[in-house]
Amino acid sequence: MVGDNRGQVSFEYLLIFSISLIILIVFTLPLVNQSMETAFDVYDSINVKSDLSKIASAINNVYGEGQGSKQTVNIHTAKSFKVNIAGDCLYSNLNLKDTNKMLKVSCRSNLKSSSIYVHEGENTIVVEWPINSEKMLIYSQF
Repeated sequence: MVGDNRGQVSFEYLLIFSISLIILIVFTLPLVNQSMETAFDVYDSINVKSDLSKIASAINNVYGEGQGSKQTVNIHTAKSFKVNIAGDCLYSNLNLKDTNKMLKVSCRSNLKSSSIYVHEGENTIVVEWPINSEKMLIYSQF
């Protein structure tokens, strides 16, 4: 009879421990999920901003070198996005978990207002200023 009481105490301890663990998981799992989504949003924002900076750097280099210059930028991205070119800045609207964020990078250029699409995967963006042309060109090369 003495051995049976010890077995019952062990079983009650395991039962209380497992119920406590389940309650802990129920309350912490949504918080972990929310923080992971926020971390992924920050990761996506940083990657898109980095890609915009690469494109802006190429635009600045071509503008600085003048007519007849050309530069290509290779971008590998995990998410498709649209790059809008307006005057002296590049910007992209990024859809995050619960908001939209506009990422903006400044550059010096004489590009016409336009937009290019950066598709998921490997992309080659070409920035050139043709000879005897007043405006620079930017386009995706497939």
